[in-house]
Amino acid sequence: MKKALVTDYAHPSLISGLEERGYMVDYDTSVNMSSLPGLIHKYEVAVINSKIKMFPEMIDKASQLKYICRLGSGLEIIDLEYAAKKSIHIINTPSGNNNAVAEHAMGMLLTLANNLIQGDKEVREFQWNRELNRGWELKGKTVGIIGFGHTGSQLAKKLSSWELDVISYDKYRDDYGAEWDFVERVALEDILNRSDIISLHLPLIEEVKHLVNGEFINRCKDKVIIINTSRGKVIKTIDLVKALENGKVGGACLDVFENEKPHTYSHSETNTYNRLNALHNTVLSPHVAGWTHESLENIANVMLHKFDALNSLMK
Repeated sequence: MKKALVTDYAHPSLISGLEERGYMVDYDTSVNMSSLPGLIHKYEVAVINSKIKMFPEMIDKASQLKYICRLGSGLEIIDLEYAAKKSIHIINTPSGNNNAVAEHAMGMLLTLANNLIQGDKEVREFQWNRELNRGWELKGKTVGIIGFGHTGSQLAKKLSSWELDVISYDKYRDDYGAEWDFVERVALEDILNRSDIISLHLPLIEEVKHLVNGEFINRCKDKVIIINTSRGKVIKTIDLVKALENGKVGGACLDVFENEKPHTYSHSETNTYNRLNALHNTVLSPHVAGWTHESLENIANVMLHKFDALNSLMK
């Protein structure tokens, strides 16, 4: 019987859907990079998330593998070229959680703009500091979106009725289409020169690693707000921290970080993150932007739909 391995938490409909398609499913979230090499040869389908890396050494052990299915969008955990050489098909599901990410980005931005974290804390402590918690409005601002794919475009849709200007840069997208006629397509330099708020929606590829560094920040408007719900390594954290401390950057909303495993921090990383965590002009969350109850089910549905579409093409 055909077998599928699901290594990370998934909606029950994904498991039942694979079973309905003739697979015996091993749903085991304890599988990790240490145990997988002894198991992977048994399966035609591997459903993975970020803890599993499908690089050549692992792919070579997967003698029966026909599909690698990524719960979510990021494909940096898979050697795509090597998988193609082995005739392994790749399925990812960026449209399964793009709305969740866009909503989360909006929530972080509104929280920052209205001092909600500080205000909430003070009210719970019976402090009533209205003037100290005076916020600022989105109306009339310019939001620059870098990366106009699944999540960047969804954020633009959320912003479309907020009476602000939306501009966007995407190196790999030539035409946004009529649906996005309210978005001005611009060069990267225009994003830096004009944006009051910059939101990053980029895959983790080598050319965007540390895109946001000291030089990038110095070319931005003073007091710019930076939002990152994409990949942590897009930002050089220490450079952002320094800019937040000296006021060049007015605030940051970060759902992703260069190192998301605090127990592995070096001494310098511990120092950097301590400085970041001490700042009050930030809103931070633990890489959960796309991690809603609805997105869990959406990802399962999108994955099964893509799985069926791919199989129909192969017939």
